[in-house]
Amino acid sequence: MDKGLLIVNTGNGKGKTTAALGQAFRAIGHRKKVCVIQFIKGSETYGELLAVEKYKDLIDIFVTGNGFTWQSDDAAADQACAMKGWQLAKQQLNSSEYFMVILDELTYLMTFGFLGTDVILKNIKQRREDLHVVVTGRYAPDKLIEAADLVTEMQEIKHPYRMGVMAQEGIEF
Repeated sequence: MDKGLLIVNTGNGKGKTTAALGQAFRAIGHRKKVCVIQFIKGSETYGELLAVEKYKDLIDIFVTGNGFTWQSDDAAADQACAMKGWQLAKQQLNSSEYFMVILDELTYLMTFGFLGTDVILKNIKQRREDLHVVVTGRYAPDKLIEAADLVTEMQEIKHPYRMGVMAQEGIEF
């Protein structure tokens, strides 16, 4: 049976977005079109944005965030960005254009109270039957985990940041 899967990458460890982008590159390798909506990432130049230029006919990336929300001093602006991103996500979940939609760091909309889990799940469940959806982010709510077909929890065992090594180009961004 082929069906659109709801895939969740969560946990405190590194690699949630990286795994989702790996899934995207697997799909575009089969000439299937992918949409990525990044809810938190802001204006920085991320490696994934540079890489997709070669595949722009098969992958669309929308950066809808304001940067790292947990470091922000303007929650209202962050929420406005999140809601704009969510409106775009709802359109793409109902589009026939894509094989897969990746909602990168969507869990933060629920965690920060920008949007309710029930609202998000309702829209995800109403998607096209064959559309694959990948959701990433820490603290995935239990309801999202229960609704998912595949859940992977990234667990931090060791991280260079704890040794004073800051984020590095090509590794974290």
